[in-house]
Amino acid sequence: MNRSSLSDNATGRPIRPLLAAVLAAFTLAACSNTGNVASSADAEGLLKASAAAAQAVTLSDADVMQLADKSCAEMDGKAKLAPPKGKAAQRLARLVKGMPKEVEGVALNYKVYETKEINAWAMNNGCVRVYSGLMEKMNDNELRGVIGHEISHVALGHSKKALQVAYAAGAARQAAASAGNSAVAALSASEIGDLAEKLVNAQFSQAQETAADDYAFDLLTAAKMRRDGLVTAFEKLAKLGDNSSMLSSHPASSERAQHIRDRLAAEKTAGKLAKP
Repeated sequence: MNRSSLSDNATGRPIRPLLAAVLAAFTLAACSNTGNVASSADAEGLLKASAAAAQAVTLSDADVMQLADKSCAEMDGKAKLAPPKGKAAQRLARLVKGMPKEVEGVALNYKVYETKEINAWAMNNGCVRVYSGLMEKMNDNELRGVIGHEISHVALGHSKKALQVAYAAGAARQAAASAGNSAVAALSASEIGDLAEKLVNAQFSQAQETAADDYAFDLLTAAKMRRDGLVTAFEKLAKLGDNSSMLSSHPASSERAQHIRDRLAAEKTAGKLAKP
């Protein structure tokens, strides 16, 4: 489930341990099992890959936005888009009214992919995509909960981190940065496509998923919208089985549903205690 940095989302500082781990992996790979140093050609390739990985950590916000633009455009180009005046697109436009119109200063734009696949995602450039297969399974409140969750990954910096990790993996293989071009210009169309797929299918950590659930809960609260849709959405996903990019989650969908249910109960209890 997309907007997804190897930099700390609060301070913008690089996360040095992760970079060190990436560079260490390249260093270890440069040596054979017998301890001999790899050939000069291999070493040169590894150095270029290391430079590309390092560049991923220091991608500028403009680079991240451009990569998101190209990734979203790549996905849109492959998908069957629901017509703007069609039933699905009109429903989506209606149910997101009252929800945030932008995140981190970037305007959100919504489109529906006509597919039986159950998924939704958002990227840093503001594109939010909802699959018709998901819309068929969810009522409006549940869809608002899911969309709020996807927006939360962007707002919390998770999507940016996922994009930079995906870029680092691709650049490490292709040593794209060695050409001396910008991070975006150095990538071929096929590499952009590979990056887009990684973003759409990105798996977030347990802490990130829980944080996004809580952020979505607060987002819906601020918009004066029902929050129980988050509960029933997760319950439906649990019944469908945790076996796809959206359905596979840690913690499991059933646990996430209980977490939101607990928050609703705590809020209700607090309200009763506040009465004279």
